[in-house]
Formats: sequence, structure tokens, C-alpha cells
Amino acid sequence: MTVVVGYSPTVEGKGALPFAFGEAVQRGVDLVVVAEEDSASEEGFGAAIESARDEAGAGGVVVKVHDNEPGRSHADNLIDLSYAEGTDLVVIGIRRRSPVGKLFLGSISQRVLLEAQCPVVAVKPAVGLPR
Repeated sequence: MTVVVGYSPTVEGKGALPFAFGEAVQRGVDLVVVAEEDSASEEGFGAAIESARDEAGAGGVVVKVHDNEPGRSHADNLIDLSYAEGTDLVVIGIRRRSPVGKLFLGSISQRVLLEAQCPVVAVKPAVGLPR
């Protein structure tokens, strides 16, 4: 049993991490962090995960990092993981754009919300978070 969270080095991606940790603790499951592009190799990635772990009080959660497969979109990887046996929930961060704007512009989060085969929670970042 797992909770999957999409991570990108943006306010939206970082904002979804604490929520995902909280859900993993509440459900008593592991957390899989799907890093967009080469985000897992970026300098602040480990710090973002540790900060989210501390914020959620998630000391006992096992975290697995899953890089995007080369040549595949972040949305495709999240959607594929939603089909995997044992995936309980997918958590994604969304921009503060209006829902109507998202329909016209499209987005990774829109694809995941429409195509995932397990429940998806879309988390908006708190206003005022540093970028």
C-alpha cells in the first residue's frame, strides 16, 4: 500500500509533499515521490523532503524516490503508478490558476486528475510560500 506524490521544484510541487506525508502516516503506508525530470538530483530535493517530513510529523514513513522514465512525461509516470497494485492515493500540487483557466490551458495535473485509476487529491500551495 502506498501514497504517490508528484514532485517538482516549484511551490506547487513542494506544497504537495507535507499533505502526502500526512496521508501516508494516517494510512500507515509508504510514500513514493515521483520527481519531475531531474528534480531528484537537484540540490534542494533532500531538504524539501526532510522539511515536508518534519512539517507532517511523519517520522515513521518510508520514502521511495521514483525518477521519471526518460522520454516520458511526468503525468504519464503518475498515471502509470495509479494503476499499480497497492497504490491508495495520488497527491499532486496545482497552480493557483482558476479551474476555467486550467481547462483552456491544460496541465499535467489535469491529465492526472482525469486519467488516474485511483483517488487523486490536488493540493493548492499556501499563499505566501517562497518560490
